[in-house]
Amino acid sequence: MSNDQPGFKALLLWLSAQVPDGHGGVHVCMEATGAYHEALALFLHDQGVLVSVVNPLQVKRFAESNMVRNKTDDGDAKCLARFCQVQQPDRWEAPTPGVRALQALVGRLETLQQMRQAECNRLEVAHESVRASIVKLIAELDGEIEQVRKQIDKTIDDDPDLKRRDELLQTVPGLGDKTIPQLLAYIGRPERFKSVKALIAYAKLAPMIKQSGISLNKHRGTHPMGHTALKQALYFPAMVAGRFNPLVAAFWARLKAQNKPGKLIVEACMHKLLAIAYGVLRSGKPFDANHLKHAGA
Repeated sequence: MSNDQPGFKALLLWLSAQVPDGHGGVHVCMEATGAYHEALALFLHDQGVLVSVVNPLQVKRFAESNMVRNKTDDGDAKCLARFCQVQQPDRWEAPTPGVRALQALVGRLETLQQMRQAECNRLEVAHESVRASIVKLIAELDGEIEQVRKQIDKTIDDDPDLKRRDELLQTVPGLGDKTIPQLLAYIGRPERFKSVKALIAYAKLAPMIKQSGISLNKHRGTHPMGHTALKQALYFPAMVAGRFNPLVAAFWARLKAQNKPGKLIVEACMHKLLAIAYGVLRSGKPFDANHLKHAGA
């Protein structure tokens, strides 16, 4: 079946034929595969199907524990079905319509900005015969970028929940008008993360440690699995927060005094800044350095 609306409808018909009470008695489990699983997950969710979206590593470890050696499409599907039957993963919480729109707009903005940067790079080495064409396209992209930014602002302003969370994040030093829509889009409702550790892992900011006995004890940066765009969105805000956010600045200074490498300091401060944002969103209270300090953020 194709990964589009006709394919989704065909899958729904097939699912309805598999159980006596129709697709309402089906539990669909799929691996998180970047943007590729989202459209199907949303479609099935909107049709009332119980959907779970799980970390591919969980399924891989499940297969290994069951001595599954061969990797084929058919075998992977059966393994995923068995995983769902045994583990009974939690129901996937679909983003609200406002968050869905914001996610699409944030993604579109990033694409347009990448296109603009590519054209700017071409302009630096372009032959005179094509420079006018490139300049014209850059101007058009600037117009589209501005329009999408206005749509992002309107989407947030028109959604009471997004507006409330936007206002909370605006109080966090280091977070600005560029980063906050990204956080709102990538995180969605913070309640879907059971703890700050779960969000940190989702953002690819959990430390990766390899330890065995006394001969191996290495810190290899952050774990590679997670949401790359969310991690990237926090890099420059962490640099700013390292100067202007009292909690992050104190943390930065402490790590620097310990002679920690610059990359490790920045990633640790990205971790810290995201934890602060999570604390503000979960508490529903504006940033307060004293309150968050006592709370251990």
